[in-house]
Amino acid sequence: MIFDSLLGMFSTDMGIDLGTCNTLVCVRGQGIVLNEPSVVAVKRGTNRVLQNGNAVGVVAKEMLGKTPGSITAIRPMKDGVIADFDITESMLSYFIRKVHRRRTLVKPRVVIAIPSGITAVEKRAVLNSAERAGARHVYLVDEPMAAAIGAELPVTEPTGSMIVDVGGGTTEVAIISLADISVCESIRVAGDNMDESIASHMRRTYNLMIGEQTAERIKIQVGSASPLPTELTMEVRGRDMISGLPRKTNISSEEVREAMKEPIGAIIDCVTRTLEKAEPELAADLVENGIVLAGGGALLMGMDTVLSNATGLDVVLADDPLTCVARGTAVYLENLDLWKDTMESGEDDF
Repeated sequence: MIFDSLLGMFSTDMGIDLGTCNTLVCVRGQGIVLNEPSVVAVKRGTNRVLQNGNAVGVVAKEMLGKTPGSITAIRPMKDGVIADFDITESMLSYFIRKVHRRRTLVKPRVVIAIPSGITAVEKRAVLNSAERAGARHVYLVDEPMAAAIGAELPVTEPTGSMIVDVGGGTTEVAIISLADISVCESIRVAGDNMDESIASHMRRTYNLMIGEQTAERIKIQVGSASPLPTELTMEVRGRDMISGLPRKTNISSEEVREAMKEPIGAIIDCVTRTLEKAEPELAADLVENGIVLAGGGALLMGMDTVLSNATGLDVVLADDPLTCVARGTAVYLENLDLWKDTMESGEDDF
């Protein structure tokens, strides 16, 4: 560990939030140095990344739904885990090279946040991808723990802290005390499911086909989990399912809220199930400490309100909820000795 720390002086060690929608990289002393979509553009029928391996992230996302027949833009992460091993490796390699810039011959140490509910095989896929992408050592940390660390909760103290991390592919709910997770629930329902619900509503109600980027914009601009003081409307463009021609229509925030009712209900159920499993003393702590919301889904209007109504606890938004997990991985990397008892790595685990 001491020798490894010395090597770390000559490399850009990094923490990575490998998300279904976006990948964020945080470096000690520099903060978030990369925030790009988890999207890769490849030649159809192959795993060859376009533009000499550079059609990744922002460049690739702009191609989603707009590619010609010879190109396909894909998201290699699904529900928080690797759906395409080779493409994920190419994506990670691109991001690590972009941050590390190969200034030295020493490869970087990497901490990657993973959903708490994934299997041993899925963990091994993450480890192998990162090692083959150019990492010297790979350490894994559960996403809710990373989010709690990034939100600066007192995770090492003998008091209950509760984090709800609503990402793109998974929702992670955990109660943490004494540097470990006491109770945890992980469901594969999150922001992507809300987008799918909106797209499905547009097809059923308006016979209008919309792409995933349009569905995401609707969620961000007029989506809400609880009634708004002033309800909103938005113009939506897509393809008419009957005539096949381009068409536009207007949609209201009430409709969008109703469309997203099922995934939001699943998230609320996950939170209440976690609370029901908590030890009495930890539950008592939460009456005072409340719940902290992190992840992109935390930014959905009214999400804190519906969770507070369902649990009776105070619910607050973490500072910069989108980057909580990535910042937590960087802090975890700085304090590997503190976390060594709970550490998972390519060397220790399998």
